[in-house]
Amino acid sequence: MAFVLPDLPYAKDAFGDILSVETFDFHHGKHHNAYVVKANELVAADASLQGKSLVELIKSAKGGLFNQVGQIWNHTFYWQSLSPTKTAPTGELLAKIEDAFGSVDALIEKLKAEAVGHFASGWAALVLKDGKLEVTSYHDADTPVAHEGHAPLLIVDVWEHAYYIDYRNLRPSYADRILKEAINWDFAALNLDGEGASRADQPG
Repeated sequence: MAFVLPDLPYAKDAFGDILSVETFDFHHGKHHNAYVVKANELVAADASLQGKSLVELIKSAKGGLFNQVGQIWNHTFYWQSLSPTKTAPTGELLAKIEDAFGSVDALIEKLKAEAVGHFASGWAALVLKDGKLEVTSYHDADTPVAHEGHAPLLIVDVWEHAYYIDYRNLRPSYADRILKEAINWDFAALNLDGEGASRADQPG
């Protein structure tokens, strides 16, 4: 069974001027889709890879295939990390945020600094590690799935194709608006169960 481009969990025009329809057309419809197409080509050419899930391939693949499957997972998780309706952390997630960072605002500033300060392409993320929240980032197609003990809660794309149409070269402006207005904190809370990797997985 081939990997597929998952549908967006919202309409492409749901975010107003935070993220435009044109950005989704290119980012989801072209960039994300290109990773799916290429991954399927690589898997089809090697019988030993067939039948393995996306997460299984991320944990075992190297080089070109890792780049494709890592990006499929990262993008799928990123779409779910966004919400067109503003949300806020509550309950257990809020308690863990206050314990680790002091406040939600302090976490947002730390995530923004990670996103803006990440050199070149990659991903800023909030993960659960040894029961505690941590902010980190991953280069290029690297993903929390490839790192033992990094249970992903949310991820933010800082490749230029994520923001250049709407924000040009102003990554700080993009990160600020996404983190303050468009994070799906309910999805992040759901992932406290340690099963976040499975929520962007696909069967082989």
